[in-house]
Amino acid sequence: MITGLDHIVVLLSDIKAGAKAYEVLLGRAPSWRSQTDGAETVLFTLDNMSLELMAPAGSSETAERIRTVIRIWGEGLASICFRVGDIGKMFRRLDRLALKPDPVAEVESHDLETGGTLRWKRTRAATDLTRGVRMFFLELAQDRPHSAAIAEAPILGLDHVVVSTEDPERAAALYGARLGLDMALDRSHQDWGQLMFFRCGDLTVEVVRRPVAGADQTHDKLWGLSWRVADIDAVRARLVASGVDVSEVRAGRRPGTRVVSVRNGACGIHTLLIERTARG
Repeated sequence: MITGLDHIVVLLSDIKAGAKAYEVLLGRAPSWRSQTDGAETVLFTLDNMSLELMAPAGSSETAERIRTVIRIWGEGLASICFRVGDIGKMFRRLDRLALKPDPVAEVESHDLETGGTLRWKRTRAATDLTRGVRMFFLELAQDRPHSAAIAEAPILGLDHVVVSTEDPERAAALYGARLGLDMALDRSHQDWGQLMFFRCGDLTVEVVRRPVAGADQTHDKLWGLSWRVADIDAVRARLVASGVDVSEVRAGRRPGTRVVSVRNGACGIHTLLIERTARG
């Protein structure tokens, strides 16, 4: 049913500052800008997914709801949106699994610069039944335009999105048995905790229970993003030259990888850059 990760939504108070930060981080220009009643959005579309930045606009009910979410929970990762081949089948599956999906809605977006139109159908599972992580499911009518590279060594795509949990068994049941994602690996480490990797298209949903964590057993949290790069040394040099605080290059936990931690310039989101040097 799920064919891949369509996009991740990030809520921000200042859309211009957020868009500028991700232009620098990704080395790419926005591919889509739109505004609806209450929300302004900027999209960056990479090889395997899109990043949607969203901020409140105006004083409508929608805008105030977004401001309330930011005030209570802060800026950052807000929802995960899966791409499906048939929204009707996905709706029926979610309904059978008692995830209480919203009625399928037809949506369209208009680009402020080109006047182009994108259309899709979507549904949303009830957040209290997806362990507190907002989940949407989309069937696109057409592919989105890609974000053009505006710097050398741009980021290629997303490698994995990290979900933090305090109940790995129920989280595994949600992402594996109920949503139908293929579990590629389940392992534990005394320093890292329990890590479960679910394939989602050509990237991974990583569900982690850390050794030191909170006490909320019922609510998981979208925790971080790891971006895929071709030449990590070149990307690091570009970011350092742009004033972004990043770590030194180090060996990754996954065999055959090198990684860099991004300490600022990602709107408060835990961010990692990863280069696959060999097949791990």
